[in-house]
Amino acid sequence: MTAVTGRLSTMDRLLPVWILLAMLAGVALGRAVPDLGAMLDHVHVAGVSVPIAVGLLWMMYPVLAKVRYETIGDHVRDGRLLWTSLVLNWVVGPLLMLALGWLFLPDLPAYRNGVVLIGLARCIAMVLIWNSLACGSAELAAVLVALNSLFQILTYSVLGWLFLSVIPGWFGGTTAALDVTMGQIAVSVLVFLGIPLLAGYLTRRLLVARRGNVWYENVFLPRIGPTALLGLLYTIVLMFAMQGHRLVELPLDVVRISVPLLVYFLLMFGFGFWFSRRMGFDYERTTALAFTATGNNFELAIAVAVATFGIGSGEALAAVVGPLIEVPALIGLVYVALWARQRYFPTART
Repeated sequence: MTAVTGRLSTMDRLLPVWILLAMLAGVALGRAVPDLGAMLDHVHVAGVSVPIAVGLLWMMYPVLAKVRYETIGDHVRDGRLLWTSLVLNWVVGPLLMLALGWLFLPDLPAYRNGVVLIGLARCIAMVLIWNSLACGSAELAAVLVALNSLFQILTYSVLGWLFLSVIPGWFGGTTAALDVTMGQIAVSVLVFLGIPLLAGYLTRRLLVARRGNVWYENVFLPRIGPTALLGLLYTIVLMFAMQGHRLVELPLDVVRISVPLLVYFLLMFGFGFWFSRRMGFDYERTTALAFTATGNNFELAIAVAVATFGIGSGEALAAVVGPLIEVPALIGLVYVALWARQRYFPTART
């Protein structure tokens, strides 16, 4: 493990420290300026606060500028990759989160609904950061988040109705109605994936044509690459400044919500990594599959929870706790992936 992390930059090696400091800074900022959350949340883009939206776009652009778009066709033509991703994301993931919600929150239907909404919202943003830090395939990750986006638009409202309004009734539980349209989800996908994807593609295409691939890979990318982590830290500070007070105000509730989420991240990543490796994929593709199956689109989950149930609802609280738990959990899984590369993929590229 030391040999693997030793090849990372100082910024990457100390990322857990930076993230912890960003979380603490966010909570402190929120407590020092109690009205900050309301101020930052005043203007929205696709249901997400504009300052948060800026951070998401900021951190995704450098990652998508690294993608070698000319090789994407190789991944698209591999049906096994796509079907593996679809099964992990749209069968295993939602069912696992539903089961964990009922197992750990049987007496708290609002919180259970919130974690179910998280499980249905497959990741299209931060997963690119985690995959990049773990040295997964950037090209495959770009393909998979695009695939997730398409299925999210087509199926999120239907699955939300099934998981919240139909299945709970089978067990005598409280049902809830989900009011979200395909158009609303499409706008979210267009903003948080479409804009940085287009920017990354145009950057590579135009600069490679003007300055050459060697300059682009060896000069330009090393300059903009670290800014993705700065965007991540900026986003974390704002997230905790706006919502971190809930960790302090409702600690026991946060713990109850956190348990199924933590178990979900561990089980989903472990199963996704194991299953992808058993399918015969190399480390880069296995890692991309595992992370895209594990991460969640918290922007969408929060927006839907607030719009449907209200800002003060238990569903909204659960949706907010989601990313606050996901960030440290997935950064930990980055190190697990790097350890697994050394142990199970000794010939993988470093």
